[in-house]
Amino acid sequence: MKKLVSLLIILLFLISCGSSKSKYVTTRKVIIPKKEPETSTTNTLPLPKSTEPVVVTKEEYELINKIIDNAKDYIGVKYKTGGTTKSGMDCSGLVSTAFSEEDINLPRVSRDMALEGEWVDLKDVREGDLVFFATRKNSRVINHVGIVTDSRVGYVKFIHSTTSLGVIESELSEKYWYFAFVQARRVI
Repeated sequence: MKKLVSLLIILLFLISCGSSKSKYVTTRKVIIPKKEPETSTTNTLPLPKSTEPVVVTKEEYELINKIIDNAKDYIGVKYKTGGTTKSGMDCSGLVSTAFSEEDINLPRVSRDMALEGEWVDLKDVREGDLVFFATRKNSRVINHVGIVTDSRVGYVKFIHSTTSLGVIESELSEKYWYFAFVQARRVI
């Protein structure tokens, strides 16, 4: 009888431990595309696919390319809080400098930039659009910005300044940036 009671107590303990673990498990649904972009070499997550072609005027196209070229001139520049020169750049400094070189004035802080222009659905993002992120843990407050440099179906590449690597280009499908993404905006 003692053995039976002991066995029941152990069995109840094991069952109760097993069920309590499941309440801490979380899942996130991710839509997996049929085919990854051919140019992507990193461990990537899927991006929405655009159904509409991107249409811009010749003037917009040239302006967008100038802004992207301005930003790319800073690739490799180290990160510096508040920086706006080749001696150091932060993310919003890179964006505001690249645009100001073409006489387009944007606010200096990324969360203020996120109020400019018009909101763009991720599937409709094009080159020159701004992408905004919340990189602080457990926060959805915008604190990072980049400029889209390449955009194709299911693929978005952007230039930005990171604290660890300085001014670089990244893919939005990289896990860190994909989950930190908040919104995209078009100012041109």
